[in-house]
Amino acid sequence: MKKSIVSLFALVVSTLFAAESFARDQINIVGSSTVYPYGTVNAQRLGESGFKTPTYNPTGTGGGMKLFCAGVGVEHPDITGASRNMKSKEAALCLENGVTNVIEVMWANDGITFSHSNTAEDFALTRNDIWKAMSAHVVVDGEVVENPYSSWNEIRDDLPDYKIEVLVAPPSSGTRDAFDGGVMEKGCDLPEEMEDDCVLYREDGRIIEMGENDTLIAQKLNEDNQRFGYFGYSYLKDNGDKLKAASVEGVLPSGETIASYEYPMARPLFIYLKADHIGVVPGIQEFAQMMVSDEAIGDNGYLTKIGAAPMVPELISRVKNVTDNLDAMGFSIEACANKEHPLKDAGYAFSGALCP
Repeated sequence: MKKSIVSLFALVVSTLFAAESFARDQINIVGSSTVYPYGTVNAQRLGESGFKTPTYNPTGTGGGMKLFCAGVGVEHPDITGASRNMKSKEAALCLENGVTNVIEVMWANDGITFSHSNTAEDFALTRNDIWKAMSAHVVVDGEVVENPYSSWNEIRDDLPDYKIEVLVAPPSSGTRDAFDGGVMEKGCDLPEEMEDDCVLYREDGRIIEMGENDTLIAQKLNEDNQRFGYFGYSYLKDNGDKLKAASVEGVLPSGETIASYEYPMARPLFIYLKADHIGVVPGIQEFAQMMVSDEAIGDNGYLTKIGAAPMVPELISRVKNVTDNLDAMGFSIEACANKEHPLKDAGYAFSGALCP
């Protein structure tokens, strides 16, 4: 969306905001717990530059989308962080509530790590191994049965004799969506007619839902070295003295393997800006520009240092055009609601999953 159009929208919305009993001068951010550590560091930097420091409520990606798409005005968030892209049904919710002017910023890459305690034996897993440990149903001797596995060496005899116990994110989590799509679906070997069951977790106490709190998951893994949990790379990096990741398909997560998508559980991260709030609530564009700057996600950037991996050069140029010129580059809520996205056929590792 061009600046002139955004300015016109801002003028209209400013008039609406004037009818409110108060004006808001602090950015309200909601959404992904994975984006949260990056967003809060960026918020502090924005506060140091002269703006009021934004608030960030880690509601989870799904919860953030519901709040973000609920309407336009000071009572609604300005930005939502997302550890996966907006879904078509979320775009439809935005349309339903008059949130029609949204700018998508695909600002960095992240890797979902399958992690455990540093005191545990090393694990080298495939996505099929992980799926077999977590799925409600598996195939044994050609028959579909309820998951019988209680230890990892029952799945593969070269794995350690550790109990199967995995701490997971709730259904509202974008990380869970990305994990289910990139691991559970990719590793599944159920018959084709049962493909919808690939993302069903077993319910015998071995899969434990932990809520939107990756820090708590990291803490619980440190308490029992046989447990695994999944979360974004920043949480692994932040807890590198206590936790380590299993290799997946022979690749360990790192800034380099995530940026190149050699690591099979790499995924892009997003923030969504409410364009009607730009120019009304101060600092929204500046927050986005800072988040994609070389100072943030360059080789020694302040977000790179805590786990963000940069996009490929052509996507970095694209996202800087989005934040500098407020040009949506073909993304629209209407198109997303129809499962269309300008990068859907671009050939990137994540292209096919955009606006599902």
